This record gives sequence, C-alpha cells and structure tokens, in this order.
Amino acid sequence: MAAGKASVSRPRTRVNALMLTLPLVAFIAVTFVAPLISMMARGVYDPTVADIMPETVAALQSWNRQGLPPEEVYAAAARELTLAREQRTIGRLATRLNRQAAGTRSVITRTGRALNRGAEPPWSESLPEIHEAWGEPGVWETLLLTGDRFTADYYLNAVDLQRTVDGDIVRQPETRRVYVDLFIRTIGVSLSVTLLCLAIGYPLAGFIAHAPPRRARLLLTLVLLPFWTSLLVRTTSWIVLLQQQGVINDILVWAGLVPDAERLTLVYNMTGTLVAMTHVLLPFMVLPLYSVMSGIPGVQMQAAASLGATWPRAFLRVYLPQSMPGVGAGCLLVFILAIGYYITPALVGGQSGQLISNLIAYHIQTSLNWGLGAALGTILFAAVVLLFVFYDRVLGLDRMKLGA
Repeated sequence: MAAGKASVSRPRTRVNALMLTLPLVAFIAVTFVAPLISMMARGVYDPTVADIMPETVAALQSWNRQGLPPEEVYAAAARELTLAREQRTIGRLATRLNRQAAGTRSVITRTGRALNRGAEPPWSESLPEIHEAWGEPGVWETLLLTGDRFTADYYLNAVDLQRTVDGDIVRQPETRRVYVDLFIRTIGVSLSVTLLCLAIGYPLAGFIAHAPPRRARLLLTLVLLPFWTSLLVRTTSWIVLLQQQGVINDILVWAGLVPDAERLTLVYNMTGTLVAMTHVLLPFMVLPLYSVMSGIPGVQMQAAASLGATWPRAFLRVYLPQSMPGVGAGCLLVFILAIGYYITPALVGGQSGQLISNLIAYHIQTSLNWGLGAALGTILFAAVVLLFVFYDRVLGLDRMKLGA
C-alpha cells in the first residue's frame, strides 16, 4: 500500500517541479532562444528579391547566360519595377541588390523613376536607354544570384568569400576583405586581455586569499568597486587619463621620462583598447581565482619548504595545480566577455582598435544589413560554444569556480 502511494506521489512531484521551472524556461526561451534563432535565420533567409520580383526571377531561371535575356524577362522586370515603385518597396530591392553588386542601387532607382514617367515597350530597348547596365549581363546575373529565398551569401561574405553566377565560391576582391582580419584581431585582443588579466589577477587573488580576514575584505571590496561604477564612466575616464594632454602623459613629462613635444599616443588605438578592457574585465579574473585560492591551505607551501623544496618548485608542484580550476574559469569568463565587447573598443579604440563586435553593431544599426550582421554574430556565437566545449574537454565545467 505504501509502495503504491509512493509510486503515485513520484510523478506528481515531478509535475510540481516542472511547473516551478516553467517561468524560468519561458524567460530563457523568450529572451535568449527566440532571438538567437531569429538571428541565425536572418543569416540564411532573405526573400527580398524573390518577393518583389518573383516573375523576373522565375523567367531568369531559363536564361542560359549567353548574351542578354529575352524580351519576356525585360517585360517582367519593367512590370515589377513599376509595381515596386508604386508599393514603395523599390528602396529595399535596390539596397539588397547593391549589397551583392555595388552600383546597382542607382540602376534600380533611376529605372523606377523613368518607368513612372511612362517608358514604353519593347523593353529590351527601353530599359538599356534608361540605364546602360540593362544592356549588360551583370545586372541580370545579380538578380539571378539574389533571387533565392535561402542563401549562404551572408556567411560567405562574413569570411571574405563570394558566390559567382556559376555557383563557384571565390575570394572577395582585396579591397573588400575585412572580416577575416577583424576576426583574427578580435581573437588576438581577447587573448591578450585574458593574459594581462591573468598576469595581474593571479598574484592579486593569491594575496587577497591568504591575507588576514580584515585586510582581505577591504581588498576584495576594492576589486568589486568597479562593478558599482558605470561602464561608460570607467571607459571615458580612461580617455581622460590616456589622451596626449591627459594625466598619464603629464606625469611622464613631469618626471622627465618623455619630452613635452613627444607625448605618447595612448588612446584611440590598440593600446587604449587593451588598457581599458583589462581594467574593466580584471574582476572577472580575480573572483574565480580568489574562490579557488581561498580553499588552498597556506601550510601546504610551508610543508613543501620543510621537505626541502624551493619556493618556485613548491609553487609549481603544489600550489599551481590546485589553482588551475580558477585559472580556467577566469580565463574562460574574460575571453568570452572580451570577444564580444563593444562599448570600450568603440570609445577608446579608434580605427585600429575596433573589433568584430563594432562591425556587427554597424550592420545592425547603421547599414541595416541584418543578414550580414546576423552571419557575423552567429560565427562569433559558434566560436564561444566551441570554447565551452574545449574547456569542458580539458578541465570540465563541473570543476569551474566562478565566485566566492
């Protein structure tokens, strides 16, 4: 009888537990999963040309790309461009085509205005008179390339590649190869900031962990103090400190280390980015390290010394291995935060200190090329996921120590 009651109560307990987690699951689904799926979808789905010029795209499928398309393709293009201008969608069409082939925007907009003024067939003669591009295969190949609803062009563009009309994948022209270099720069800056935070944070966390309790609380409060200050305030403060007429240059000139006419350029470049990002992200390194180091008994180093080990040997053989979970967790946190940082590089980085996150923001907010922005963001997200997998294989997420 008791066994029967237990078997009945067990599913009910599971249902109650599931009901308690539903708000959290719904919150994660709405604020994280749904935007993530939407971002990934925008990188592969773009129906702009297919929706605005469906007849033209369908007619171009039978074009053998030998010479120019037949009259019926011209007629379909003229009819749909006229309709697009009436429905005020010609701007979106011109923008989409211009992303594929620079200069196409003027072709579409000029043609739309001319058709509105009453151009007449035969369209294979009228359209080239409106703009000479209609008498060349290039604009038709662009329409054919962008006519698919699902496309890999944005992801190819994100790694400096492009697809030709024949389906071949080739490198972008040299003047348009920017994204791979930015990805490499972003990874390099993130690694540099991570190593700087580790070099500064490791001894600082060790000192706090083994200091007397009163002093440790004071030092830990100083480490946490940046969290209570606006990120924007901290970043702009570094501009004041690092500029050529700033505090640091004034001190160097006063000390005679730098001539007044040769003040150092420490801001609006990579130096400013590294300094400001290291300062902002340092607590994320110190806290995991402190959490691990506070659990390592100090007498272990003394015991190793009493057995004849030198301090470096005792540190490498006794202390460092026990602190590695904190090192791994701190490096993981700092690197992931650094790889997607936006505000600090945007304010203090200048042209040479910009990272891939700044270009993602540009495409989302300014150029409105959401497909390319989504592709860049998805690649960055995939890099973070791979980093998590690598960390789990090497150290294991179950050993991560994230805070005190």
